[in-house]
Amino acid sequence: MMDLSPLALWQSLSAQPGGKWLFSRAICFKAPYFASISPRFEVLRPGHCEVSVRKHRAVLNHIGTVHAIAMCNMAELAGGTLTEVTVPATHRWIPKGMTVEYLKKAGTDLRAVATPVGDLPAGAGEYPVQVDVFDTAGDVVFRAVIAMWVSAKK
Repeated sequence: MMDLSPLALWQSLSAQPGGKWLFSRAICFKAPYFASISPRFEVLRPGHCEVSVRKHRAVLNHIGTVHAIAMCNMAELAGGTLTEVTVPATHRWIPKGMTVEYLKKAGTDLRAVATPVGDLPAGAGEYPVQVDVFDTAGDVVFRAVIAMWVSAKK
């Protein structure tokens, strides 16, 4: 039987023409709310995930910059996908909380970079993931730390 884990799917599609787009659509099909920001996965491996979002009308606020909640959505997508490909198949996870900082107006396309803050817990416990969102100048415009709750599958 074919392994359809997100990491295996990424590894089979990402180097193919249109593969990153197809992978991004597959993730949004599984979790439809993420489609609202039209994300594109750029890098995915255990312990690291990068997702980009174009500045387009659907993600803008009333002043023409990328909306704060669109960046929260982006952070949860990057952080959750990182966690999915990092925790062992014997475990499950769910976001428990998220703290955010809005550091600068987000007036360009964006790139979210998710990395773990600490090690996976030995048993059940919190696994914090930091997500920095960069504008096209390389400035951090948003930062989130997501507390992922990781536990053994029942």
